[in-house]
Formats: sequence, structure tokens, C-alpha cells
Amino acid sequence: MLPKKRIISIDISTGSYKDFLGEIINLAKNKTSNYICVANVHMAIEAYDDKNFQEIVNDAIITTPDGMPLVKALKVFYGINQDRVAGMDLFPDLLKEAENHNLKVFLYGSTDKVLNKIIKKAKNLYPSLNIIGTYSPPFKNLTIEEKEKIVNIINNKNPHIVFVSLGCPKQEKWMAEMHGKINAVMVGVGGAFPTFAGLQKRAPVWMQKLSLEWLYRLKQEPKRLFKRYTYTNTKFIYLFLLEILKHKKIF
Repeated sequence: MLPKKRIISIDISTGSYKDFLGEIINLAKNKTSNYICVANVHMAIEAYDDKNFQEIVNDAIITTPDGMPLVKALKVFYGINQDRVAGMDLFPDLLKEAENHNLKVFLYGSTDKVLNKIIKKAKNLYPSLNIIGTYSPPFKNLTIEEKEKIVNIINNKNPHIVFVSLGCPKQEKWMAEMHGKINAVMVGVGGAFPTFAGLQKRAPVWMQKLSLEWLYRLKQEPKRLFKRYTYTNTKFIYLFLLEILKHKKIF
């Protein structure tokens, strides 16, 4: 089990990037019904504002530090030189590891267009990878019967890893609800699906290192993301500064 440290509202797992890959693959091999959150500033603020969601995130067996602000916070508050474990890196690397270990993969979420493009690209990059199924759920609240149907579809395919792309906080809530029902480890990777499929571009490395990836995404989707980033980024900075005062790191 990777150790965790609290950052504002959520408990972030720590360790090297290689440690994260190894732990997830071990969970997959053991057919462990559990879920993994990929955390950024948006998730941290969602959890701060919603205690029920905070509990969901903190019940995850692993919560990776996706956002660079979380990586830097681990350094400031705990002196940990933490690797960034971003969903956009984790998704293709776990596909490669799944191929290496002969693990079966299921893709849940996004659209059929995105899922088909992922399958096509994955066949070229990982020819021996076994993607045993995909499912694009309808954009509505699912009935109990529909949820049971999805559980049966996934379990009948017998995957080791279920990658989930519904967006935060929807995907984390779905994984928590499916915990103990779906017989596989679930990994919420959000925007990694359309990025891997080539429908969205990722920020240049220099922007990633400077914690400016959000700005690149904002440029691509200003109408959807402007209000969110204005609120979550501002509030995170405010809470981060309060934590610094509490820890007496500067004053």
C-alpha cells in the first residue's frame, strides 16, 4: 500500500511513478475490486466543498498526484520530492503494462467515436493488448436496472482493469458505487481518453512543468472551463496559503 499525505482536503498517495505502476498492476493481477483516483486541483476543491465526495476520494485505494500543484504541495508541506502521476501518462503506460502482463482491459465512458479511436491506436501501439470490451453510457442518470446490466456486461468480460472516463466528480462517484460489484480494479483517467484518441492535444512539456497545463486546456475549451478554473484555481491558492500559514513554512 502506498503511503498517503493530506493536501487540503484529500489524501494523496506518494511514491515513485514506477511504484504506482507496480501497485496498480498488482491490484489488477489479484482481481481486486477497488478504485483509483487521479487527483488535480479541481478534484481537491470538489472534495473540499463536498464532504461526501471527499470521503469517496479518500476511500480510494490509491489517489495519484496528477496536478503539479499537488506535487509541489507535497514538497512544501512534507518535504517529499514526488513524481507527478498524471492520468494522461498513466493510461498509455498501464496499457503497455497490461500487454506485458497479459491482463485484460475494459474501457468505460466517453463516446463510441473516442472508444473506437482508442482501440485503433492501441492495436498499433500494443498489438498483443487484450481490450475485451468497451461501453459508452448514456448521458443521463442510470436506473438500477441499467446499472445492474452494466455490471453484468463488464463482469462477464472478466477484465483485470477497467479504465473510466466520465469526468470529475462523476467518474469517482461511479467507481465508488461499483466498488465491490465490478470484479476488477477501476482507474478514473478522465481526459486521457480523448487525448490518447487524438481528439485533444496535450500541453507542451514546458507548460506541464510550470503547472500551466490548465491554461492550455482553457484555450481549447474556454466556454466549458473558464468558470471552473476561475473558481477552483483561486480557491486552491487561497487554501494553499492558509495551509502554509498553519504549517509555519514561511512566517
